[in-house]
Amino acid sequence: MEAPTQVFDALDLDLVVKVLANTLFSPFFTFWVPLFYKAQGAAWSSPIVTYSAAYFLLVSSYWILLHLSSVWRNDRSLLWKPERIDWGEQIIVITGGSSGIGELLANTFAVRNVTVCVLDVNEIESENYNINHYKCDVSKWEEVEKVAKKIQEDIGHPTVLINNAGVVQGKLLLDLTPEDVQQTLNTNLAAHFWTLKAFLPNMIKENAGHIITIGSVMGLVASAQMTDYCATKAGLASLHESLRYELDKRYHARKVRTTLVVPGHVNTPLFSRVSFPGSFLWRFLFPSVAPHSIAKAAIAAVDEQESRTINMPFYVNFAWWAGALPTWARDFVQWLSTADYAMRDFVKVSGRRPDEGPAPEPSNGHEHDEND
Repeated sequence: MEAPTQVFDALDLDLVVKVLANTLFSPFFTFWVPLFYKAQGAAWSSPIVTYSAAYFLLVSSYWILLHLSSVWRNDRSLLWKPERIDWGEQIIVITGGSSGIGELLANTFAVRNVTVCVLDVNEIESENYNINHYKCDVSKWEEVEKVAKKIQEDIGHPTVLINNAGVVQGKLLLDLTPEDVQQTLNTNLAAHFWTLKAFLPNMIKENAGHIITIGSVMGLVASAQMTDYCATKAGLASLHESLRYELDKRYHARKVRTTLVVPGHVNTPLFSRVSFPGSFLWRFLFPSVAPHSIAKAAIAAVDEQESRTINMPFYVNFAWWAGALPTWARDFVQWLSTADYAMRDFVKVSGRRPDEGPAPEPSNGHEHDEND
């Protein structure tokens, strides 16, 4: 007989934060607290009513500042959100879309009657008629340029670009071959330049569109056995930021939205052989992310036509500040995360679909969804 599911198995930091965000740190919840005490007979001047009212104002101020920041970043009305996007008019390009998160995004968009173009060296298996596969190695400018022209001739100009393709070698620096390094740099970083050069001009011309960049927490906090991967992901964070300023200040195309997705460990087969501690404390602080959570957040950004930085799970928010910590504190965080030993038994899996499971032998690999 199977042991009953433990209550704490699903408990992690993200769940706690979610509960607190909807209670103790929610203006809609804290608004009623001073009124509750007043209804119990407390005077308006009593400390409990005064302090709870002050706390409500503090919480409300925080959310107002977040709202103002979003308004400024997206150059929109202070009071009104833009109309939801017309999905039937969208043409979405997804690199590395034949498996993993890319495949999940492609099929989810297709269900919404969106025309989807998947750029991948592998064919996507889908029953959705409005998913179009274009065989393309996005690490090569010549192939991207050729496919971009074909998409524009066959379907039209894409309105959303999701740069999702990537590779991970999982080797120590001295074990990386020149081919490994070149492949990682070209697929994880250079490919973003090629797709932007191909599809961004029309977005700038129309002053409309959305660029979604799938990054990684490893671009913020590096670890051993991931030198090439971390370097490219750090480059993507800088590329995303620089692109935003070019769109705003030089191209004068503020309506072209840019979203950076920064996930931690994602529950997909590519990283299934990464070694993590099994203790409750580690799982509580550093939970893995379900692929559908990332897809849902990315789709919400497109749907609401907002530029965003999506940090998942919650601890990723603190990773942005890791470089500002004193050396001893930074080393403590590194030790606590066990990140420097997570890739010790890693075996590269490439070119396989999630339902096939991990490959029995290491592969030299090629372009694929990095979260496959």
